[in-house]
Amino acid sequence: MPTPAKGPRLGGGAAHERLMLANLSAALFEHKRITTTVTKAKRLKPYAERLVTFAKRGDLASRRRVLGLISNKGIVHELFTDIAQAVENRDGGYTRITKIGNRKGDNAPMAVIELVLEPVSAKQAVVAEATQAAAKAAPVAEEAPVEAAETEAAEAKYAGSKPATADNVAPEGFEVKGNEDSMKYHVPGSRWYDATTAEVWFDSAESAAAAGFVPAGGEAAQAVEAE
Repeated sequence: MPTPAKGPRLGGGAAHERLMLANLSAALFEHKRITTTVTKAKRLKPYAERLVTFAKRGDLASRRRVLGLISNKGIVHELFTDIAQAVENRDGGYTRITKIGNRKGDNAPMAVIELVLEPVSAKQAVVAEATQAAAKAAPVAEEAPVEAAETEAAEAKYAGSKPATADNVAPEGFEVKGNEDSMKYHVPGSRWYDATTAEVWFDSAESAAAAGFVPAGGEAAQAVEAE
């Protein structure tokens, strides 16, 4: 026999527990509040709220699913019409458990579990709307600065430089090619200039040297524009 996911079973077996929770849910939906043990109330709470969630969907598949658990069509109809409409603006918390002390005789802790059918207050509605709006706006607000920071970092990686272009065409005013793998630079007219693909463009050989790049082939090979 499989063990329950959490805590002991209610009753003798899994089938008995399912029937007990279904019957307790039917009584809760019919009377709106019932008195039972704390253990049963805690196990009933997620079970009943899941059925309320199906009722809020209101489609035929959800109705058939609930009817497979609660056979009383009158109670299911009330769940899908009156109760679902009453909790339409709630995003959860459809039930409330209140402990009422111990039962005489076996001293079992007792509780009242009831449906929360009162309308959502204006303050709660405003807070919910503000939370949803903040959740929608947060990704945009977070992504925009990141993109801007990445662009700024790419443009200002080295002083007096610009990032490489896909077509290897020098941006206006930035004609010195820099190779970050070798950390060497090439000035226009030098021996390997045309055969080199720029990984970064500098506005002058001095800017490339200041960024830590060295002249390819030595200073004499890159002295075309330096002199």
